[in-house]
Amino acid sequence: MPANYELDDLDRQILALLMENSRRPYTELGAKLFVSGGTIHVRMNKLIAAGIVTGQTLTVDPTKLGYDVTAFLGVYLKSSSEYAPATAFLKDIQEIVSAHYLTGVYSIFLKIVCRDTEHLRNVLARIQAYPGIQRTETFISLEESINRPVQVIPMEELKELEER
Repeated sequence: MPANYELDDLDRQILALLMENSRRPYTELGAKLFVSGGTIHVRMNKLIAAGIVTGQTLTVDPTKLGYDVTAFLGVYLKSSSEYAPATAFLKDIQEIVSAHYLTGVYSIFLKIVCRDTEHLRNVLARIQAYPGIQRTETFISLEESINRPVQVIPMEELKELEER
């Protein structure tokens, strides 16, 4: 499958519906999109082979697991050459759920989930122990207002598909 696979409208509709609810059976998707479940299956295999769909994940609410604090951490590295080794170091800290290499004032921006502020303080101490980190800035999230996947079709079209 070529890496430059061109998405068509059906591919975008399949992706949009599955991003809303990945547990939908292919037969249900086929009925909404007026194609067979087999067609959905074939299209999904092509999207996987093209690297457009890279996996399936289970999303859980961290607060239900006892992780009540979400924080963001701006990391200043001593030099840009520290990025690769710092990232390797940070990968071993399980409370870090995402890391981004940035332009701007921070070198790396982290999202961290912790049980409470004491747990956060301990995680920050582990992060700041890395010798290539010059300093950090911490931001505690009070509420997550928006968390959604990239939109592949207009919202109005998705609502129409959902209503079918």
